[in-house]
Amino acid sequence: MQVTLTGKQIDITPPLNDYVRSKLLRMERYFDQVMMINVILRVDKLNHYAEANISVPGGGKPIFAEANAHDMYAAIDVLADKLYRQVVRYKEKLQDVHRSEVVALAPP
Repeated sequence: MQVTLTGKQIDITPPLNDYVRSKLLRMERYFDQVMMINVILRVDKLNHYAEANISVPGGGKPIFAEANAHDMYAAIDVLADKLYRQVVRYKEKLQDVHRSEVVALAPP
């Protein structure tokens, strides 16, 4: 899995970089087919925003999530939670589709 991190109006410090990578690399526990994650961190006055795009195999549209908080680390935590839920839901959809194909192909 490849993680690219971009900062808009914020410097990406090594601790911030490590924190984002540690949070998002846990995603491999839930779904090991994640190809690339693009993370954008930005600051607007008092709010900190974190957004991410995950490209998944199968040609489907990418998974997108956005979060904001008064602290960048809190925004990253909320973003990771949203992404986990979306990835699990995507994985369940894939499993349901394949299960119905197997049932349909089984002899009566």
